[in-house]
Amino acid sequence: MLAACRVLVALSARSIAAVEDVADVMQVRALVTVASRGSVSLGGLAEGAGLHLSRASRLCDRLVANGLINRADDPANRRQLTLTLTPSGERAVRKVMQRRRDAIDPILAQLPKQRRAELVSALQAFAAAGGEPSDSDLWAMGWTT
Repeated sequence: MLAACRVLVALSARSIAAVEDVADVMQVRALVTVASRGSVSLGGLAEGAGLHLSRASRLCDRLVANGLINRADDPANRRQLTLTLTPSGERAVRKVMQRRRDAIDPILAQLPKQRRAELVSALQAFAAAGGEPSDSDLWAMGWTT
């Protein structure tokens, strides 16, 4: 089981490293959080990505500077910011997720059809027994649902 986990973590890390627009997993976590919600306040980003507000603010500054998110005053509350993905940010999230799929597909293709079906069943049982993470937990880890 640990070997399978290492493979999946390595695939995830490589999917991030292969996308030149993002520097690290924290940026992916932030981008996925914003992508999953459409728009989010800075506090919502901090909560969704599991970050302290000051760290989320610095991360936001880097993402704005890199052209991955837009930051604007919230028209309903001037004391808040509204964060949305730029087209470049949307492309970066799509690239990371597509790279993950592209890396998993050839591995699954090596398994006979019956073994793939068994794997799906076993992984569903494992997820159910372990309490599959909530959507917000998945977003905070940089996974879309």
